[in-house]
Amino acid sequence: MAAYLQWRRFVFFDREMVKEPPGPEGAGGKPFTLPPGITVCDSGRGSLVFGDILRGGGKRDGAGPSGLLRVKVWNLEKRDGGNPLCTRIFPAIPGNKPTVVSCLTVHENLNFMAIGFADGSVVLTKGDITRDRHSKTQILHEGSYPVTGLAFRQSGKTTHLFVVTTENIQSYLLSVKDYSHLELDTHGCGLHCSSLSDPSQDLQFIVAGNECVYLYQPDERGPCFAFEGQKLIVHWYRGYLIIVSKDRKTSPKSEFAGNEAQNSDKQVLNIYDLCNKFIAYSSIFDDVVDVLAEWGSLYVLTRDGKIHVLQEKDAQTKLEACKSVLLLMLFRKNLFEMAINLAKSHHLDSDGLSEIFRQYGDHLYNKGNHDGAIQQYIRTIGKLEPSYVIRKFLDAQRIHNLTAYLQTLHLQSLANADHTTLLLNCYTKLKDSTKLEEFIKASESEVRFDVETAIKVLRQAGYYSHAVYLAEKHAHHEWYLKIQLEDIKNYQEALHYIGKLPFDQAESNMKRYGKILMHHVPKETTELLKNLCTDYQPTGDSEGPGILEGKKANSEEFIPVFANNSRELKTFLEHMTEVQSDSPQGVYDTLLELRLQNWAHELDEQIKEKLHDEALTLLKSGRFKTVFDKALVLCQMHNFKDGVLYLYEQGKLFQQIMHYHMQNEQYKKVIEVCELYGDQEACLWEQALGYFARKEEDCKEYIAAVLKHIENKNLMPPLLVVQTLAHNSTATLSVIKDYLVNKLQKQSCQIEQDGQRIQKYREETTRIRQEIEELKASATEAVPFMPLGAVSEGMKRSVLGAGTSNQLLMALLCVLQLKCSNDGFSVVADYFGRGVFNKLTLITDLPLGKSATTIEAGLQRELLMHTKRST
Repeated sequence: MAAYLQWRRFVFFDREMVKEPPGPEGAGGKPFTLPPGITVCDSGRGSLVFGDILRGGGKRDGAGPSGLLRVKVWNLEKRDGGNPLCTRIFPAIPGNKPTVVSCLTVHENLNFMAIGFADGSVVLTKGDITRDRHSKTQILHEGSYPVTGLAFRQSGKTTHLFVVTTENIQSYLLSVKDYSHLELDTHGCGLHCSSLSDPSQDLQFIVAGNECVYLYQPDERGPCFAFEGQKLIVHWYRGYLIIVSKDRKTSPKSEFAGNEAQNSDKQVLNIYDLCNKFIAYSSIFDDVVDVLAEWGSLYVLTRDGKIHVLQEKDAQTKLEACKSVLLLMLFRKNLFEMAINLAKSHHLDSDGLSEIFRQYGDHLYNKGNHDGAIQQYIRTIGKLEPSYVIRKFLDAQRIHNLTAYLQTLHLQSLANADHTTLLLNCYTKLKDSTKLEEFIKASESEVRFDVETAIKVLRQAGYYSHAVYLAEKHAHHEWYLKIQLEDIKNYQEALHYIGKLPFDQAESNMKRYGKILMHHVPKETTELLKNLCTDYQPTGDSEGPGILEGKKANSEEFIPVFANNSRELKTFLEHMTEVQSDSPQGVYDTLLELRLQNWAHELDEQIKEKLHDEALTLLKSGRFKTVFDKALVLCQMHNFKDGVLYLYEQGKLFQQIMHYHMQNEQYKKVIEVCELYGDQEACLWEQALGYFARKEEDCKEYIAAVLKHIENKNLMPPLLVVQTLAHNSTATLSVIKDYLVNKLQKQSCQIEQDGQRIQKYREETTRIRQEIEELKASATEAVPFMPLGAVSEGMKRSVLGAGTSNQLLMALLCVLQLKCSNDGFSVVADYFGRGVFNKLTLITDLPLGKSATTIEAGLQRELLMHTKRST
């Protein structure tokens, strides 16, 4: 048992009042105050939680049937209308007997929850406590004394529950089915007077009595510490034991007072370091409600609603406070070796020893013993900031000392990039190639520096071979290629290195360095790109797993690499089109443009003919259907007329074909185009006639050919033909004589035939009218009016040819067919389409002096004069 009065006291915490945020003007906020009536507190997951007494009448929230208390489980990370989400509600009663809940604890993994009651009962919930169907509740403990504290202890897969009452302490093993238990002691504690320590104290259960503080393992009682005073609150925080007790100096009779008197007492908060046996902090508070830990600080809530924060001081401040008087005396006398030995014998921690080494090093440095000083500073590595030592030895005359310190810093894997840079610069300034190679050629497991930083420093210092070695050894591909291409200028080796890389890295590096490689080693670069864009296989060791990748790069993306290397570009593109018929469209577009350029600039006729055939063959490959316009523009830019005409034909642009020949004044070609495509576009003949009509030179032969076709197909009215040819000053009447004579003869024949047909229809109409009159006079009941077969085709033609003047006759004919037809709708539809049911207009006589033949001929002439006038 150790009396706390013998322990040394320190002030390792600073005390402040929690204040409200500053106002708009930036003035300091006033002390933060909680509402009155706070009775319960807790902390965790970045929050401080406070609860007050429920006020007001009526049934309170959380009460179940018969007013029994219920437990609500809240998820603070989820929201329900702005409030934390309540995930479960269940009654907190041992059996059916109403009683008061005294304490509650939840296991950190939410698979256990224990509730203690004033009647001595403990209810255990096992399973997911946030869900009803995933947990079950049972009475774990029954007794006669109120339960004052509960705590879960998890060690590996073993779970214990400590239960403390006012009269005893028990431990339950929850990892077995029967929940075996063990009584640890026959005395207990009051509310808030128990806690569980952290792993630094082996997760012991701490119980504070009025005279001692006891520590318990799940199966036995451990050490105890004598602390006087009535304990009110016990808490554990970061290796410290916090105890709030009554201040006997200010209120010596308080331990015999009632609750009201206790609430008005002054209280002492002590923070104990049980391992090192000292008091880290002690202070007096008014009416402490609870002590909470969060955000790396302690918070003390007092009855007046104020919150005090206790923040632990930094390690250096605590170290200065911990120096013993003896050590200070030795320091003053410069007896550092004796001080070190004394500190070690008293097991001074590493922070304390490091401080002694630092002061010893400073002493030697000031005396000019730099070798001895650096040895002491090396002993501070891991505790003392390296920059403190480095600044002292940056002088070039002490570069050996600095190198020794930096080497040790790297050996202990405590160096950063700046330290690596500095050490390599030391090596290069000392021109110590042996040490430099030893440093960079350490095995993979011994590398204790930032490789990329080392590569940069070595490259800057001109140690290219060393930098390349590091880059290749540690797979810094970008640095390897940058040094090989920009510094060493070894393009062949760089290209070979890229060929050994995995596909993704080879692809990215060829996009980055492809142009410079193509400039210096074009043939080898082209071969690597062929491999990369077809079926890539790294050229490294093929025995390793996963070497054969078989990936393909997009060949179109590498076309810019071949800038100013058209020969290699053509080789690459032709290779891609041969081995991959589904190459990107850009490959075919570029190849076409390249072939057209070569054809346009070639002077040798034989080679030019070969290039012509290659370009035309590529055009006819069918790869330019989706980029028709682009291919056409390329052919037009390079005046590749065969390609232009081929694309016009493929796009059915017959007029463009003819215009192309017109622009080049190829008269025969114009006629050929009309003959080939005139059936698909009849306007070609009309355009050809207009074209030849505008030519001032003698084009009689071509005009005659065009007129002959126009006449045969009846494509234009004669008057329009005459008007078109009137624009040609060289075209005489003899050019169109045959055309006009033939046209007039055909019209005359047509007029004569029409007159004969009209006369025939009139005679037929007269005969039918007579038949109708006879039918009207005869009896219709004995014989059917006229069977369908009796309506001869000749009669129908006669009636229909008689015109609208015979509309009544056609209606009668329709009635006859309806009587004998099974499909009356079709008959009516047929006659409806013929205009039988239109408004009847009778023309009884022709105008004086004009026969039907004359009128018909006039109509024919009028039609000829106005048809296709617009063309």
